Amino acid sequence: MTGFRKRMGAGPVIGPFSLTTDPALVEIMGWAGFDFVVLDLEHGPASLQTLQELVRAAEVGGIYPLVRTKEGNLAMIGEALDAGAGGVVVPQVASARQAEAAVHRARFAPRGERGVNPCVRAARYSAMDRFEYFSAAGEVVVVLQIEGCQAVENLDEILQVDGVDVLFVGPYDLSQSLGVVGQVDHPLVVETIARIVSRCVEKGVYAGLFCSTPEAARHWMGQGARFISYGIDTGLFTAACRSAVKELREG
Repeated sequence: MTGFRKRMGAGPVIGPFSLTTDPALVEIMGWAGFDFVVLDLEHGPASLQTLQELVRAAEVGGIYPLVRTKEGNLAMIGEALDAGAGGVVVPQVASARQAEAAVHRARFAPRGERGVNPCVRAARYSAMDRFEYFSAAGEVVVVLQIEGCQAVENLDEILQVDGVDVLFVGPYDLSQSLGVVGQVDHPLVVETIARIVSRCVEKGVYAGLFCSTPEAARHWMGQGARFISYGIDTGLFTAACRSAVKELREG
């Protein structure tokens, strides 16, 4: 699962969020050609126990598995990485201090303080040389979510934190913070996202955001975003089913 940063450097990567607990759907998303999947423990029903099966499915399908942790639960960062996740998506990061805390939980020393156990799944249950495991852990990707006005105000300080790979904009939570809940196309939301993406590009940190239409994805990729989360598996499946029903009934 190495080389994900290089893939972002070569051009935008695209992948959905996953709210299901079916490994087959994760595997399918890989075979379909998505670059990554975000296994969502914040809004989805998956547990740390079922997470391992979803990560295995991602590996079979050749799709990079990221795990979104629950807000404020820093311990979950290490747990997700021990399960074999290629990286973490940490929600509601609003300050440099919070960003540093997340990075420290995701990195081994000297860059962090991630708990050390060479017998976990990520280390092939100790079948992997422990020093090779510690070295490979440097490939772990850290994605921090910028979702509110406080985070926008502290953006420059957050961008200075070493070890952050992607700053990811959550447009729905951002719209709520800006007083236009759900209006992700509102000029205030769009202007704020544009400012975040621009600053990330200037500082050499990959910018990412959630997009629900191909037009939005193409627009933000054109602005320099390299990490595009497109859709949610449940929503993509619903849209495909509706399209099939409409085609069959209406011709």
